[in-house]
Amino acid sequence: MSDSGEAQVPHSVRIATLIISAAIALGLGGANLLSNMAEYEVPLAQVGAYAALAAVLGVEAVLLVRRRPWGRLRIPAIVVTFAASALSAVTLPDGQTSTTVDWVFGATNFVGLAVLHDRPLRSVVAFLSAHELIAVLNLLLFHDVTRGALLRLATGSVNVIGVPLCIAVGAAAVRRIHAEAEAARREIERVRTAEAVATESHERRQQRFAELSGTAVPLLQGLADGSLDSEDTDVQRRCAIEAARMRRLFAEVDEAANPLLHELRHCADIADRKGVVVELDARGKWPTPPREVRRELTEAALTALATAVSRARVTVIGGADLVSVGVVADCGAVDIPPPTVPGVRIDTFSNEETVWIEAQWEPTR
Repeated sequence: MSDSGEAQVPHSVRIATLIISAAIALGLGGANLLSNMAEYEVPLAQVGAYAALAAVLGVEAVLLVRRRPWGRLRIPAIVVTFAASALSAVTLPDGQTSTTVDWVFGATNFVGLAVLHDRPLRSVVAFLSAHELIAVLNLLLFHDVTRGALLRLATGSVNVIGVPLCIAVGAAAVRRIHAEAEAARREIERVRTAEAVATESHERRQQRFAELSGTAVPLLQGLADGSLDSEDTDVQRRCAIEAARMRRLFAEVDEAANPLLHELRHCADIADRKGVVVELDARGKWPTPPREVRRELTEAALTALATAVSRARVTVIGGADLVSVGVVADCGAVDIPPPTVPGVRIDTFSNEETVWIEAQWEPTR
């Protein structure tokens, strides 16, 4: 599922909440305001309260289109909403609380619902409780507390609190179901990824075994059945080369900042275990060669290192357009197969005691 698909359900809930809030707060509330305009002693206060609530919903509409949360604007929006509710309430005609004249009583709750659409249910409950408290204080402090006024407040509060609370509960349930579905989807993707990694690792192991079987297995079989003499110098040389190749293959699966140097160090370890003094020097920065290229660059070096008698020096010099692996060792003449990867060149120079081999790769090719 794409990122847009992941956010589609919460975004749809937000759209629905805004539509319902605007229809009731601005539509029904505005109709009650206009039809009772003659009743207000300070009509400008009522119009100002309506404009403030409309502005809050307008900001929510802009944020919705831009798919952005309220963030730091949420608290100022709640303050403006409560201020508009209080302004309208204290300027109501006496005896008109919780009636159609008191349009803000049934409008403020839905504006707050739109602002708190993505907050926990307790935030909506707290807002509705504070809204109800404003209505109660307005009745107690600025109007005559009659039996009719109390009944109107009680019956009106059922809708003013109940309807937005039901919408908030439904929206919270949808968001929870969506979150659980997303968690399940991510878990399925994690399992599939793990299975794919395991399959790929198995294939790589099979490939490494196939690569070794062509040279290492016949050597081991010869040693096992006695057709090859372990004391023979050539057999020992072949064993050292195969050991270096194995170390290189194992190093290829390691996570390293510089795979080429990492694999060369593993190749050098075989010579070091035989008591050969190995120097490894690297200069410059170069792009990471593909695995096939690294094998070509290290093959000559590992052959010389595995058969060196007492000393060897490996030098890696690289840049953006050329990577060179050179080795000087006292191993005598060695048989280096020609490279099979385009862009790789191997040069060999030797005398009776020392061999110099340089493998070069041009990334641009």
